[in-house]
Amino acid sequence: MQHLLARRGAARIALIPPPVLEALNDGLVPTVNLNEFLALDLARLARSVARAIGLDPGAERLDDTLAMLPAFKPVKRHLHVARAFYDLTLPRSDRDAVAHRLATHASDIARSWAAQWVAFSGLGLDGQLQAVRRFAADPHFGVREMAWSAVRPAVATDVDAAIALLAGWVRDDDANLRRFASELTRPHGVWCAPLQALKAEPWRGLPLLEPLKSDPSLYVRNSVANWLNDASRTHPEWVVETCARWTRGSKTPETAYITRRAQRTLNK
Repeated sequence: MQHLLARRGAARIALIPPPVLEALNDGLVPTVNLNEFLALDLARLARSVARAIGLDPGAERLDDTLAMLPAFKPVKRHLHVARAFYDLTLPRSDRDAVAHRLATHASDIARSWAAQWVAFSGLGLDGQLQAVRRFAADPHFGVREMAWSAVRPAVATDVDAAIALLAGWVRDDDANLRRFASELTRPHGVWCAPLQALKAEPWRGLPLLEPLKSDPSLYVRNSVANWLNDASRTHPEWVVETCARWTRGSKTPETAYITRRAQRTLNK
């Protein structure tokens, strides 16, 4: 499988080479683009992953879930598979070992399912952030996206507590963790419900944004700019004032990039 890891993703689903699709469906390699994600035979992948982590691939709970998947949109299908896996581990004494195998699986999709377990855990906000950290730092972009979406409902219940808990994340050496803190708290976000507290008072997010205003990572800078662009929908004056203040205090090209991109909607 090693030779498949450096591949470029196909431009269309129909162009995905059969050996690649076979490896994806067997959970042997991660996806590299959206086309591969959409081309997956999710039922086959789920059974392959179940077998690999020590669950029964023919379990009734999993069978029932896979049978109903066509009724849901693609992203929701993954949520249901993750829940089925989670439920199958509930009575098991080796549950932690099964969870570890899922969280370290070669397939990014399997690791995304493991990230979603955080939302099912019943942990408080602090516990969820600790549990999701490994997924927030995952090398695959898809797992990282699933990580922030898994804990966003908990963040919505106490935004100020979340900001305090994430204060260390924005100073971490890992750009993925810095970006996670920004993306998780975007006032509007993508494919998720708005954070009403930050939609109404975006300045409450400044403890996370200020340390990132000249971040060396483009990945982080784009998230910060998108955060402010979100805020400009409801508080355009505040975004303009914040960008002006950052520009006066930080003459770096990184800050200039963020402030320009943050105001892209306002400047149309």
